[in-house]
Amino acid sequence: MAFITVVVTFLIVFALILDAIKFFTHEEAGGFPKSLIRFFTETQWTPTFFNKQIGIWPLVCGTFLIAVIAGVISIPLGLLIAAYLSEFASFKTREFIKPWLDFMEAVPTVVYGYFALLVVTPILQKFFSLFGIEMEGMNALSPGIVIGFMILPFTASMVEDAFRGVPAYLREASYALGADKVTTFFKVVLPAARSGVLAAYLLGISRALGETMVVAVAAGMYPNLTFNPLEPVQTITGYIVQVALGDLPFNSFEYLSIFAAGMFLFILNLFFNLLAVHFKSKVKGY
Repeated sequence: MAFITVVVTFLIVFALILDAIKFFTHEEAGGFPKSLIRFFTETQWTPTFFNKQIGIWPLVCGTFLIAVIAGVISIPLGLLIAAYLSEFASFKTREFIKPWLDFMEAVPTVVYGYFALLVVTPILQKFFSLFGIEMEGMNALSPGIVIGFMILPFTASMVEDAFRGVPAYLREASYALGADKVTTFFKVVLPAARSGVLAAYLLGISRALGETMVVAVAAGMYPNLTFNPLEPVQTITGYIVQVALGDLPFNSFEYLSIFAAGMFLFILNLFFNLLAVHFKSKVKGY
């Protein structure tokens, strides 16, 4: 079964690379290596327009802006939930909370997307209007917040596993020295599990980078090179959905652009996953 998974993954990556090469060698991109230079130096992404610009940074900016907002939500809350479930909660409390976390993870992402668009955005618009600040209907903040809560069960579960991986004798030694549960957690458990916790957060951010439906529904379809979360943005996955659902010819330059963007996203996710594996490999003996 593992062999089949590896083969299928390899074939997907191979197809992605093949079509990305077609994009970079296409005459409308300027041919290789000029197209690659344009890909990393231009500041607009308009491969479907008459005046074609192929700078990936507006999509990267939108992707990371939403992922950072999601991280601001999921990292502290995930740590608190994991710490409570692992170190302080009773068995009955854990049995009550766990199904709710599983339920949050089971909700279809398109539901989260429309929740961000129809509920979170109007609330935030009213809030910011109190201070005279205008917020666009499509923006980065709402989907970022919702994605943060969406990946919260995943993050909390991974962090909890890291805490539970700390040997019991470390806790017992701390208790024997007179430390209470809170002191033991901050002085013993958290430092011992830090590599696993960091790996969990990297995997959570990687998941946020690849989220599709929430950003496609609530973030907008405008590749905007901005760091303002109140403005509309487009992520790499959002752009892929927009083009893939259109009526562009399959091998056209415009359609091939989704494979170039997808290849960049694959490299980003691979980097974060390898980094997570690196930190997780440090969780060995204590």
